[in-house]
Amino acid sequence: MTYRIVPGQAPSCDSRRREFCGTQVWWSGKHRHHGGNVQVISAPDGWPIWVSPVRPGREHDTTCARAHGLVDALNRLAATLGVPTLTDLGYENAGTGFRHPVKKPQGGELAESEQAFNKVIRGIHGVAERANALLKVTFKALRRVSLDPSRITRIARAALVLLQLEHGRST
Repeated sequence: MTYRIVPGQAPSCDSRRREFCGTQVWWSGKHRHHGGNVQVISAPDGWPIWVSPVRPGREHDTTCARAHGLVDALNRLAATLGVPTLTDLGYENAGTGFRHPVKKPQGGELAESEQAFNKVIRGIHGVAERANALLKVTFKALRRVSLDPSRITRIARAALVLLQLEHGRST
C-alpha cells in the first residue's frame, strides 16, 4: 500500500488577534496570511490517517516534515518495505523514499517519459488532496482560527478523530 504526505495545510489565523498572530513566525508569505502548517498523511484513496502538530506558517513543507521525523521514517519505510511516499514538488530532495513530479529543466523540455510520470503522480496527488478537503470542509474550525495558532494541533487532531468516528473508518 502506498501512502503519501499531503502538502501542509495552512489553517489561517485571524490577524486581528495581534496577541496571537502578530508575530512574523506565524506569517505565511506563500498564503499571505497568518497561520500554521499541518502535515497530513493519507491513504491512497485520500482518507486522512494522521495529522502532525502545527508548525509556524512560514516554514516550508519539508522543514515541517523533518521536524516531525517524517522524512527519516518514510525513507526507512520505503527502504525496508518498498512503500514509497507520493508527494508534490514541495518535498523535492527529501530522500529516495519520496516520489514527486520531475521539474522542467531551465530552458529545456521534459522527455515524454517524464511527462507521463508527472501526469501519473499529479493524478494520484489530486485524489490524495481529498484528505485536506475532508478535514477543512467538514470542520469550519480549521478554515479560520481565532485562537493562539499553537492550538491548531488540538483542533486538527480532534477533527481527524471526529471524521473517523463519523465514517467508522480509521485507515
